[in-house]
Amino acid sequence: MPIDNTIQKAGDVTTKVIDKTVQHYGGIYAPVDKLIDQSMERIPYLIAAVLVLVFFWLIGRLFKHLVKRTFNGRVQRRQNLVKVLNRIGSAVILFIGILVAMVVAIPGFTTAKMIGGLGIGSVAIGFAFKDMFQNMLSGLFILIAEPFRIGDQIVMGSYEGVVEDIQVRATNIRTYDGRRIIIPNADIYTTPVIVNTAFKRRRCQVDFGIGMSDDVEKAKKEVLKALESCSTVTANSTPTIVAVGFSDYALLLRLRWWIEDSAQVDMVASVDQVLIALKYALTNAGIDLPYPTSQVLWHDQTEEVDGDRQRQREGWPARADQKNPRSMARARYDLRKGNVDSLPAGRTGRDTSATTVSSRDASEAANPERDE
Repeated sequence: MPIDNTIQKAGDVTTKVIDKTVQHYGGIYAPVDKLIDQSMERIPYLIAAVLVLVFFWLIGRLFKHLVKRTFNGRVQRRQNLVKVLNRIGSAVILFIGILVAMVVAIPGFTTAKMIGGLGIGSVAIGFAFKDMFQNMLSGLFILIAEPFRIGDQIVMGSYEGVVEDIQVRATNIRTYDGRRIIIPNADIYTTPVIVNTAFKRRRCQVDFGIGMSDDVEKAKKEVLKALESCSTVTANSTPTIVAVGFSDYALLLRLRWWIEDSAQVDMVASVDQVLIALKYALTNAGIDLPYPTSQVLWHDQTEEVDGDRQRQREGWPARADQKNPRSMARARYDLRKGNVDSLPAGRTGRDTSATTVSSRDASEAANPERDE
């Protein structure tokens, strides 16, 4: 049949096309199938590598526990050294675990190949992670040299607070108002740091002024006597008072004393106690604690005591009639009218009939416009 022959020929053509396509793309699918087969074969090795990594991680945790248990009671003042041993030791153990896991998981992997690869890319890695490596090395030097410890109160630049943690990369500081500051170790290692709690005792000082006519020796004796009642002042040292200069209104004295605890809260409490004791001791002894004052003088404002040098305060000349001070409204009225004897009852405003020439009007009158 012609139709059957046509169908047979179409089937043969289709078969040839399919065979040709399979032969063409067979070279692509074969590597994929091979890779899938190899991956399935490596699954047990990958699981073994993960188990090895977990095993070494547990060894690192056990190492930290043993170091803390062994050295915690013996090196009480070298806690940073314990941190160095914990972090470096656990990092080395974990690194060895990663190498072993990669040898198990990756066929043909060796440590020599990894070192060679690192040697090729060491320059790029060095530039990319320069700051990180610098902070890490600085952190190790800080932990080993131990210029300060966790719990110390330090001042670095504009930052001040309690050291919470010394990490390999950064140091955490908790400020006195309850905030946390994270400072890179490279900045701490290259910047001067003040350690307030490096020593047990700490010296405090305050400056105060006494009147120019007051007895300096009497003031010193009264202050030193008052300090004997302050519980925060240590008895192991003697407070001192020295003159440090003159101000516009007082002789400046500087009081120095020591406290047994160097923490910030102890220093603030001691300064508070000493200042209160100093204030009452000097005032009770009749010693003046002067402070700057200001006086505002109104033009033509006079008082009864003006002219009396024993009672005068402002220094204006006394009024001829020796009357009480005038109000500002009365002074303005007298100035306009030239009348110092009487003021209309209830009159507080300015007289609209008076002609006042301001300084601006006078200056404009003296400076006429320029002729064009």
